Amino acid sequence: MAPSAISPPLDSYNQRSSDQNGGIIYFNGYSENMSNHESVSRVSSSDSVLDLLCIGFGPASLAIAIALKDKQPESAQNVLFLEKQPQFAWHAGMQLPGAKMQISFLKDLATPRNPRSHFTFINYLFSKGRLNHFINLSTFLPSRMEYEDYLRWCAGHFEKEGKVAYGMQVEDVEGGERDSKGKILNWKVTALSQNGERIQRKARHVVIAVGGRPVIPQNLQGLKHVAHSSQFASSIGQIQQREKGRNPRFVVLGSGQSAAEIYNDLSERFPDSQVRLVIKGASLRPSDDSPFVNEIFDPDRVDGIYSQDPTVRAAALSLDRGTNYGVVRLELLEHLYEKLYLQRMKSSDQETWRCRILPNRMVVSAEPSTGSSVLLRFQCKDGGEEEMEADYVFAATGYRRNVHEDMLGSVRDLVVEEGGKMGVRRDYGVRFTEGSVDEGAGVWLQGCNEGTHGLSDTLLSILAVRGGELVDSIFGGGA
Repeated sequence: MAPSAISPPLDSYNQRSSDQNGGIIYFNGYSENMSNHESVSRVSSSDSVLDLLCIGFGPASLAIAIALKDKQPESAQNVLFLEKQPQFAWHAGMQLPGAKMQISFLKDLATPRNPRSHFTFINYLFSKGRLNHFINLSTFLPSRMEYEDYLRWCAGHFEKEGKVAYGMQVEDVEGGERDSKGKILNWKVTALSQNGERIQRKARHVVIAVGGRPVIPQNLQGLKHVAHSSQFASSIGQIQQREKGRNPRFVVLGSGQSAAEIYNDLSERFPDSQVRLVIKGASLRPSDDSPFVNEIFDPDRVDGIYSQDPTVRAAALSLDRGTNYGVVRLELLEHLYEKLYLQRMKSSDQETWRCRILPNRMVVSAEPSTGSSVLLRFQCKDGGEEEMEADYVFAATGYRRNVHEDMLGSVRDLVVEEGGKMGVRRDYGVRFTEGSVDEGAGVWLQGCNEGTHGLSDTLLSILAVRGGELVDSIFGGGA
């Protein structure tokens, strides 16, 4: 996820938006003009072995940091978080005007585990002097902007303690020191700092919580003015500047919440532009967030899901996907339908509409067209084909959560395979072959275990409880 302060060029979807920052190294939440030697030494200044090193400092790792603060296990005195972004940011590419959270604020990073924690959303509001005003809103769903501010407020506590290093792209996790029997005693983590230097740290316990890789359909990759939805908010300002006095044509691909939000935002931000939302299905569908269905996201459901037969679990996950994938909040669906209806009042000919939702279409090819536009070809479900030209394409086509496989490539031969994937225990620890890793060392995975731990694995709903479980698993029960 790209920080909101850095706007990437839209000419290539895979350009890094947060790696370069004018030679400034971000550390502990503020920027410092430091030499390469000074910045690297503050992260890798000693050969001491860390008790815990977390790769990534998004909500999952932040929940672990909060659980560590609340529980204060004696064996967790030396902890470090490495984050590739230059500063804390959460879904900066989808911080759109009016965007609301899709879960209750009570499912914050602390309340479900410890309502008395300093890090509850309620205490955040109280510390900001907004608690009574928020109560007057009569809502469980804060704005996405406010929730990011809450996360940033939490992160600031650990930045001040010097436990977070930003601008660190972790490349590899490999076995470190070994005992006389060849057992791995700790792990060596290699990272590339923002100023181009490689640093290494050793840690007995490593948590990988790096989120997903944006997925662009193969036939759209490398095309100019094609971007993933995760880059939208950090790119749209540049487009507005570039297109002053013009009415660019937009195509949004996808049928989920992000696609619908981008489609809605573009239609309002560019009131004279043509905007098309192209979906594979027959229509946009509402997310099922009814009370009984929402229980599948309860933390205590993970035990049952994990213990299921893999075939039964896969079937259940398939049924549950309608709660989270390819679906849209009902309020937004109703808003979009009303906007289409207003167009219908003016003309029954949909070809004349400025904004349209085009169902039953799949992109089969794309190529550069006149100027900087993109020519898209669609296969329609009725057997026909269709061409469409666009100046900008946003693909809300999901994420692939396999970054951990690359990071652990050098020790993959020590990992127990389960169904062609890395074996993971109920406590999220990677299964290594017997006798290869010491009991006092290990690697844990966060946010990439949906196939074994359920649909909630990539969501915010269980982070508070899961963070506490992970701390207990690594360090034992705390206070």
